[in-house]
Amino acid sequence: MFSVNPIEWIGYLASILIVISLTMSNIKKLRIINSLGCLAFVIYGVAVKAYPVAISNFAIVIINLYYLYKLKNSNN
Repeated sequence: MFSVNPIEWIGYLASILIVISLTMSNIKKLRIINSLGCLAFVIYGVAVKAYPVAISNFAIVIINLYYLYKLKNSNN
């Protein structure tokens, strides 16, 4: 029988969100969805003790937040 560990579902969700983010033509939506995927990868990476995955995805979240902040301030 096919059985998936609950933490693996977080990894699958993260992958799906990253792929979906890359289909976005709107940069704001891309960065938001990508950040959600990266946050899921941070959780997954910590849970499976894959710290390089967690650290790199945490860095991407910070980068996305920085550019979202810049986008918000440039529209005002």
